[in-house]
Amino acid sequence: MASTSYQTPMSCSHLHSFKENHGITGYKSLRIPIKPSKNSVPRCSFCSKTLGRLYICLICSEVNCSDHFFIHIQSNDGHEISVDVERSELYCFLCNDQVYDLDFDKFIEIRRKRTRKQQKLAKKEVDQYWGLRGMNNLGNTCFMNSVLQALVHTPPLKNHFLGHREVCRLRRRRRRAAGGAGEVSCLACDLDGVFSAVFSGERMPYSPAQFLYSWWQHSTTLAGYEQQDAHEFFISMLDRIHEKEQPNHSNKVGIGDCHCIVHKVFAGILRSDVTCTICGFTSTTYDPCVDISLDLEPNNGSSVSAGKSTKQSSNPITSTLMGCLDHFTRPEKLGSDQKLHCQNCQIKQDSVKQMSIRKLPLVLCFHIKRFEHSLIQRTSKKINQYVKFPFSLDMTSYLSSSIIRKRFGTRIFAFEGDESEVSSLSSEFEIFAVVSHMGQMESGHYVTYLRLRDQWYRCDDAWITKVDEEIVKASQAYVMYYVQKVLYHKEGTNMNSYPSSRCC
Repeated sequence: MASTSYQTPMSCSHLHSFKENHGITGYKSLRIPIKPSKNSVPRCSFCSKTLGRLYICLICSEVNCSDHFFIHIQSNDGHEISVDVERSELYCFLCNDQVYDLDFDKFIEIRRKRTRKQQKLAKKEVDQYWGLRGMNNLGNTCFMNSVLQALVHTPPLKNHFLGHREVCRLRRRRRRAAGGAGEVSCLACDLDGVFSAVFSGERMPYSPAQFLYSWWQHSTTLAGYEQQDAHEFFISMLDRIHEKEQPNHSNKVGIGDCHCIVHKVFAGILRSDVTCTICGFTSTTYDPCVDISLDLEPNNGSSVSAGKSTKQSSNPITSTLMGCLDHFTRPEKLGSDQKLHCQNCQIKQDSVKQMSIRKLPLVLCFHIKRFEHSLIQRTSKKINQYVKFPFSLDMTSYLSSSIIRKRFGTRIFAFEGDESEVSSLSSEFEIFAVVSHMGQMESGHYVTYLRLRDQWYRCDDAWITKVDEEIVKASQAYVMYYVQKVLYHKEGTNMNSYPSSRCC
């Protein structure tokens, strides 16, 4: 039987044409030094601008700012590929995005090694913390880089992969021996490779190409160089790793049956109570979750009514994480089309639904619903609204035990499930990563802010810089990661000593 091979999606066609016409020698023709010194500052050939982003044309080495490079390519056919002077990265102005090329990456690395001065400047950019390493943009892959930066600095995951790498390697050998050529790679093994590369001590930016190709194989509908949603990538990746870790189980195994690393770290349990407004009968369901998606506080962002979005105020509008959690756990009257079939009344009745958290995970992931979709107009847009979030978070008020106590007061009553079991895990968390989305829905960019030993770092693809906490607070948070406080302060603790949070 003929084996099938996986086809890698095509990269930038304009870069492909450039290399066909000029080969890799086209990179060597650059006449202006990349990352120049203060004594040799490039200027835009149109406006003499020296600040902001400047780009060097790969064909003629002319320097232009982002505004005037479009004029340059309009009058010079085939000059669309440039080099970002600040980042030393390829940029295609027709694709309007960064472009990754391994040959160019090698060329830049050789050029940097030849100049000691450039190496010294690079070392001064950030007070190096073990594991701080930039990731090259492989072509619209900032969504992947931002999530990977958060994951490699997730304390329980970090301890697991750096302390148990041999497990993944043995699994990979068994798959190769059993499967032969054409076997789909192990995503957990390739994530292990990312951890190894990031914590290798190497300072040069890392290219997670192997992990990207592996994810494409496991998520073929998302394969390609188009920009993806960072939150969707995060969920897709966790699902794929879970499926490989639990090959003999359905993806919907019972609560407590899954022992994969994904659910040990991220899995919690949500409780949903739907109460009949006539007789008070309550139907309770429990659902596993690896994240909590939160709506922005009502009446703050733009709203959609009858397919038309209302205009936002010119003043910046802000929600708070606590306000979003209050809205998430607030009783909600269900519509007439969602009437509960009350087991007590034996007919459909009006009902009220209330969400709460039955069990907290080791790592809490909050997803802010920033993208708004209109089914009538068939349009989508981003809600540019800021969310204030605390660095230290107490989740006690949102636990099922607290919600039920608030609903029923001090009365003693019997209810399904023992909500007191959550007391075995702390409800206090510390933030350690924020994935932020900048720009609009069609042309946005993801960056990650990491909190390491109370110092914040901005991870923007290949570039990592120190930032003040005010910069983080002013960012448009999209996905926030909190870890239990005891784990934040004891990051080096072995995974075996962590409190159990088994769930699926």
